Amino acid sequence: MPPTVAPDRPTAVKTKKRPVFPFTAIVGQEEMKLALILNTIDPKVGGVMIMGDRGTGKSTTIRALADLLPEIEVIADDPFNSHPSQRELMSDEAWGRVEAGKEVTVAHKQVPMVDLPLGATEDRVCGTIDIEKALSEGVKAFEPGLLAKANRGILYVDEVNLLDDHLVDVLLDSAASGWNTVEREGISIRHPASFVLVGSGNPEEGELRPQLLDRFGMHAEIHTVRQPDLRVQIVEQRTQFDAAPEEFLLEYEIQQQEIRKTLEEARKLLPRVTIDRELRLKISEVCSELDVDGLRGDIVTNRAAKALAAWEGRTEVEVDDIRRVIVLCLRHRLRKDPLESIDSGYKVRKVFGEIFKVSSDVDDD
Repeated sequence: MPPTVAPDRPTAVKTKKRPVFPFTAIVGQEEMKLALILNTIDPKVGGVMIMGDRGTGKSTTIRALADLLPEIEVIADDPFNSHPSQRELMSDEAWGRVEAGKEVTVAHKQVPMVDLPLGATEDRVCGTIDIEKALSEGVKAFEPGLLAKANRGILYVDEVNLLDDHLVDVLLDSAASGWNTVEREGISIRHPASFVLVGSGNPEEGELRPQLLDRFGMHAEIHTVRQPDLRVQIVEQRTQFDAAPEEFLLEYEIQQQEIRKTLEEARKLLPRVTIDRELRLKISEVCSELDVDGLRGDIVTNRAAKALAAWEGRTEVEVDDIRRVIVLCLRHRLRKDPLESIDSGYKVRKVFGEIFKVSSDVDDD
């Protein structure tokens, strides 16, 4: 039986959401914005690690992106934000109901944006199983955690470099597989956990181990804006937003709608985007020349280049697409020693220029 659409939601009970600074009003930090957009178009890029100075708008930009995304279809009252028809985005319980021909009600909701607090425990993140209830009543009593809430959305971890390595491993495993499995005393429960993982931190407080850092698809560096005129512009914008958020949002509504529409079109176009074999060979040649361990660098660069082509409305990847994403995809994979600092991008650009036969002294957009 096909899913039924819930009747129009009554506006009277609709809660007014808190105003969020518009994505299109954010000045500078193009590298971070591009990485976030590409992960939104293709979540399989693998998330993004954002490292930079304090007070550079990391959290503001991530929340602005989540607010920008169009609403998603979910099965009403499902704790995992299950998709009404796509199996890989549905919980086993929801899939069982659909397979049995039971009626499911479809609702619409804002893309979830989940903040992971630094002091979170594994149970809080993954969820817990009530062993006593399971044994006494014979049912799998599961209390969903933050990974369930983040399914089909964005999971943001501020100061991820200060998070326990084991917990980072759990997050990265779930982000890579799209599923979270909780096992306690011989009882196993799993649920979909497909989300864009965004981590941020200040390099002065330490880096992640290279093995963990490699698991992030992209690595963006952001710096404090130094130009006085841009600093004044940022301060003025923030002051206007804080004083009259509704009026400020109205000024950017058209740009917000345009970028929202472009995102939707890019997602639809992505499956049709192709990348020439010769370009794929050169990407792998760059990775090999840079001595990048494993194949994640190759895969992520291919995916990111295709996402960028889709973002710009093209079905074929060009050399310039690769140039614009390859530093984001590879710079954090060059560090072999935890005591080394992450390359700013010079090595990647240099090798890219040599292999692709283009000028290597270009700046990233």
